[in-house]
Amino acid sequence: MPESHSMTTTRMLASKVPEVTLYFWIIKILGTTVGETAADALNMDLGFGLTGTTVVVGIMLVAALLYQFTLRRYVPWAYWLVVILISVAGTLITDNLTDKFGVPLATSTGFFTAGLILTFATWYISEGTLSIHSIRTRRREGFYWLAILFTFALGTAAGDLVAEQIELGYLTSALIFAAIIALVTAAYYGLRLNAVLAFWIAYIVTRPLGASIGDYLTQDKTAGGLGLGSTIVTTVFVIAIVGSVAYLSITKADVLDTAADNSNAEDAARA
Repeated sequence: MPESHSMTTTRMLASKVPEVTLYFWIIKILGTTVGETAADALNMDLGFGLTGTTVVVGIMLVAALLYQFTLRRYVPWAYWLVVILISVAGTLITDNLTDKFGVPLATSTGFFTAGLILTFATWYISEGTLSIHSIRTRRREGFYWLAILFTFALGTAAGDLVAEQIELGYLTSALIFAAIIALVTAAYYGLRLNAVLAFWIAYIVTRPLGASIGDYLTQDKTAGGLGLGSTIVTTVFVIAIVGSVAYLSITKADVLDTAADNSNAEDAARA
């Protein structure tokens, strides 16, 4: 009925996520690296311990998510704060499973893979799309953030599995994950790989890429790293993220085009 469609449309939010641009991927990789290094900095360098770090980050993440859900449009600092905190939380989830409960990395990698597949399947069955440009309802945003959490936890486990247990080393692992992203990019532009599929593959793989970069920069030279330290690397990368987000907040360079945004919202309302 016309009234029903009108009511549905009024409930639609403006896009809650940024446009996927080069800025998006730069901040994403910086953020995934911080997710690895910040967890170590809080846990070891600042002496919070694994449990204390988990509690602090968990409280911050819940608060940031609650605020994010109150917003009716994409706000750069709020969105990226949630991404960074989920990145740290993803690292802590894997660290807790591995260090406190003795869960093998292969097992946690399989578990997080299954969780991510289940999230995507439920999301698609419920909403008929996995496109991030359709994140205009609370329910879709909920699916989105749950998927993001699984990608970060999976990326941490998979990155550690490849670098440490398979013993390829941090730099080699980073190069492998970077090569996968390059192949996906080539397939998208050259072979017309589905845009939604290409996005999520790249999004998932950037997590172990960032984790491997973080470990390579921070781990001792005897362990195959550069030994720069978690606190220093985290500080430098956070400054880079803050600068990038400030730039986007001022320029609106990653805000979806208004006309296209409204058109997509109408399409989403009909779905």
